[in-house]
Amino acid sequence: MIFPEKMQLLRKSKGYTQESLAEVLNVSRQAIAKWEAAQGYPDISNLIKLSEVFCVTVDFLVKDTDCQKSELVQCCSFDKSFLEFLVKAKQKTYAGKGAEAESSRPLSHDLKYQEGNLLYIDTYLGGECFSGEEGVWISDVPVYAMNYSGRVLKNSFIGDFLKAALHDVPLEMPFRGPSVFQDGNNLYKCSVTGDVDWFQGYEEIYFGAEKVYECFFHGGKVK
Repeated sequence: MIFPEKMQLLRKSKGYTQESLAEVLNVSRQAIAKWEAAQGYPDISNLIKLSEVFCVTVDFLVKDTDCQKSELVQCCSFDKSFLEFLVKAKQKTYAGKGAEAESSRPLSHDLKYQEGNLLYIDTYLGGECFSGEEGVWISDVPVYAMNYSGRVLKNSFIGDFLKAALHDVPLEMPFRGPSVFQDGNNLYKCSVTGDVDWFQGYEEIYFGAEKVYECFFHGGKVK
């Protein structure tokens, strides 16, 4: 794979448009377009900046290789734009009472959200006792997944309260809900170890002093 192909795929995998990348590098959008069309080549200072933005070496950028599309997409950890997409996708689907998509498996619940080349899919089975998985694809390559399994313990559990807690998911903890979320007698708690590349966690809801719901989850980077 040659430089123009690498650059275009890396730019898209990081969520940059030609315009936004040009702003980061302090060059024109036309310069980015020429580099990706093999009509020009960045100088050494811009190659260094590109390597920093894409989290790769200059050698990786300039040397022709036979690397695969998936290897390029997976080459670096998730950046802020990816995390912002993940949070928004969660808020637009289950937590935001989004419409379900066609079932991918018998009696499965499927929810989808897409922005450009970023695709989020959440699919789960069950209701009071449930298990599911959410994933994110960049240019049709899977890059992130989380598995979860939970259960309702008492009739005093309120589904809309769980959705409200999950809708409050913070950018710095983009897994399920915040560490603590409360509304009246309903209290949501979430604890996580690890980071978005590799994590595991547990969430629970109390109504007063009584635990009414719990869910275990784990996941991270896919490559």
